[in-house]
Amino acid sequence: MSDSLPPSPLPWHDTLWRQFLTLHSSGRLPHALLLSGPHGVGKQRFAEALIGYLLCASPGDVACGQCHGCRMMAAGYHPDLVRISPEEGKRQIRIDPIREVNAFVAQTAQQGGHRVIVLSPAEAMNVAAANALLKSLEEPGQRTQFVLLADVPSRMLATIRSRCQHWSLPLPDHAQSIDWLTSSLGSREEADFWYQVSGGLPLLAAELASTEARALRKQLHETFDALVRGAEPVAEAARLDRQSLESILWYGIAWLEDLIRLGLSGEAEAVRNPDLLPLYRQAVKNARVQDWFRLLDFAQEQRRLLATGGNPNPQLVLEAWLVRWSTLLRS
Repeated sequence: MSDSLPPSPLPWHDTLWRQFLTLHSSGRLPHALLLSGPHGVGKQRFAEALIGYLLCASPGDVACGQCHGCRMMAAGYHPDLVRISPEEGKRQIRIDPIREVNAFVAQTAQQGGHRVIVLSPAEAMNVAAANALLKSLEEPGQRTQFVLLADVPSRMLATIRSRCQHWSLPLPDHAQSIDWLTSSLGSREEADFWYQVSGGLPLLAAELASTEARALRKQLHETFDALVRGAEPVAEAARLDRQSLESILWYGIAWLEDLIRLGLSGEAEAVRNPDLLPLYRQAVKNARVQDWFRLLDFAQEQRRLLATGGNPNPQLVLEAWLVRWSTLLRS
């Protein structure tokens, strides 16, 4: 008997999943798939369903969940599966793990089925790693499946993208998202709120609704309220020193985009974070829209540096960013 349910795609990816099943059953599945879409659309969930299916001895519409391969997957290890991601504390995939992939591809599958290589996020490969992967992508051998996941595939080398079939995962419609979120969060009101905050990405909405993410959002809200009242931005940055710079920048960018929407349209319905409207109105009153655009450019550049393997000093970035916020909020 199965100890856990096998991985399955999300409801809004059913059409793409049927396409995968048809290609697989007809022997026309490309040896390298690039799954792309914004964080929160469900790429990882789709990939896990696909991986489970390929490594299952007797799949139906999804993996059976009962065979030896499925039991190994549930236990967290399968000899014919390699997962490549940046090392802990790093942001790039370097060449050594890719050399291990190349050696793995040259071997025979231990369970007599597929060999599966998963790279996530694929855009984290540095140039040397990407170039080292090319030969395996060109000559993968039989029953070898590459699965690459990317939020922003344009950041990948064109030579890698060209050797993959690109599947862009569709966004769910509003009704599907709210139904799924209501089931996950247990409340239609909560589902509606976090769906709006996430910008229509249900898995991201579920992440933002978690206890840890709510605590960071609350702390940031308090930080910006304090800046409006004249708090010292460097001191406020120090209080955030244990928090993820990437998460802080994500919230800041989302809030700046709200500010710009409100400043340009004047319509409260345009914002994604309605509970922050008092803060937004104070900010819009104190500074011009073009000032917020400049601050948005700064935040996006810092986030881009983080995503592409840069290593900005988190405390200095926070201080510079909050000083800019403070200047605008009190101008």
